[in-house]
Amino acid sequence: MQALLDLLGRGLQNAQLEFVAPEGKRWHLGYGEPKASVWLKDSDALRWMLRNPGLRFGEAYVDGRWEPADDDLLAVLGAGLRITGHWESRPISRRLKGLRSRLHEFNDVRSAQRNIHHHYDLQPDFYASFLDEDLHYSCAYFAKDSFTLEQAQQAKCEIIARKLRLQPGARVLDIGCGFGSMALYLAEHHGAQITGITLAEEQLRVARRRATERGLKGQVEFRLEDYRKTLGSFDAIVSVGMFEHVGRPNYGTYFRRIHELLRPGGHALVHTIGRSTPPGGTNRWIQKYIFPGGAIPAASEMIAAIEPTGLVLSDFEVWRQHYAKTLAVWHTRFQREQRRWSEHFDEAFCRMWRFYLQASEASFRWGDLVVFHAQLAKPPVDLPLTRDYLLRAAARRRKSS
Repeated sequence: MQALLDLLGRGLQNAQLEFVAPEGKRWHLGYGEPKASVWLKDSDALRWMLRNPGLRFGEAYVDGRWEPADDDLLAVLGAGLRITGHWESRPISRRLKGLRSRLHEFNDVRSAQRNIHHHYDLQPDFYASFLDEDLHYSCAYFAKDSFTLEQAQQAKCEIIARKLRLQPGARVLDIGCGFGSMALYLAEHHGAQITGITLAEEQLRVARRRATERGLKGQVEFRLEDYRKTLGSFDAIVSVGMFEHVGRPNYGTYFRRIHELLRPGGHALVHTIGRSTPPGGTNRWIQKYIFPGGAIPAASEMIAAIEPTGLVLSDFEVWRQHYAKTLAVWHTRFQREQRRWSEHFDEAFCRMWRFYLQASEASFRWGDLVVFHAQLAKPPVDLPLTRDYLLRAAARRRKSS
C-alpha cells in the first residue's frame, strides 16, 4: 500500500495525509506541511477510496468509514485539497475533468427543476437553523472583520443595490430568488418593484409568505418559473448564487436572456462562485450528492459567453475569502443543531452536510474558488466613469440612518 501511495504522491511536497488503520498500521500520502491524519474504521477503506478518490473519499466519510484526527475535518480537507490540486495541475487532467463534468451540465427546463429540487427543497426550518436571520443562502460581504453574519449579508445586499443603480419604482427581475431575501431587501430599502423567479417550490412558499408578512405583496411577486420562460422588460436584473446551476452548455442562452429582458440603459449584476484558475470540472462527490448539474465558471468562460450578446461588461469584481468566512459561520451554527437534524433525518445526512460545508470552506480558503461580481449594462451605458459612486452611495446611507 505504501508503494502505491508513494507513486500517487510523487512530487507532492506541500501537503500530507496520514492514514491510520484500526490495528495501528500507518501509511502516508505526500510530504511536508500541512499534515493531517485520518483514522480508518476498517482496513479495506483506504484501498476502496483510492480507486476513485474524488468520489469515494466523501462517500467513505458519510458512511462512517473514517474520522478526522481530533475531529478536525477542515484540516483533513485542506490537506486533501492540496493533494488533488497537485494531481489536477496538469492541463490535460483539468481538461479531462472538465469534459467529464460537462456531460452532467445539460440543464434543460425539466432537468434544471429536478436538480434544484434535489438540494433546495428540503424543509425551510433546516436552512433557517444555520443561515442568517433573513435567510440568505449565498456568500456574505464582510466589509469589516467585526461584522456578524447578519450584518455581512445586509452589506452584500447593499453593495449589489448600488451596482444596480436603482431608482424608486425600478422594475427588477431576481433570477433564482431563493427565500426572497434579496428581493425583499431591494423592495424595502430601495423602493423597487420586484419579480422573483425560482424553481424551488419550498423556497417559493417561504418567499411568498414573507412578502405578505412584510406588507410587500403588491410590490413583490414571486413565481415558480425558469429564466428561459420569463417575459417582460426590466430596469435591472439581479442573480445571486444561481449561475452555478446554469451549466456551461447554457451560458450563452443565460446571458442572451438577460440582454432580451433588460430595457436599453438597464443594468444587471450576476453574483456567482467562480474559479481563479483556468476552466475545470466540478468535484464528482459535490456533483452527485449536493449540486447535480452544477458547474463553477472560470472568468474566461463567463466573459466569452457575455461578449456576443450585446451586453457591456461594465465592472468585474472578485471577492476573496468572504465565502470562507460565511461557510465557517454556517458550519458552526449547523454543528449546534446536528443532533436535532440527525434525529429528524439520519446520521449519514448530517455527515454529508458537514463534509459539504467544510469541503466548500477549504476550497475558498486554500483552493481556487472565489466569488465573481459581473456588472452588465445594456447600451446606452450611463454608468459613472469611476467606482466612486459606490462609496458615495454608502456614505449617504450612513448619514441618513
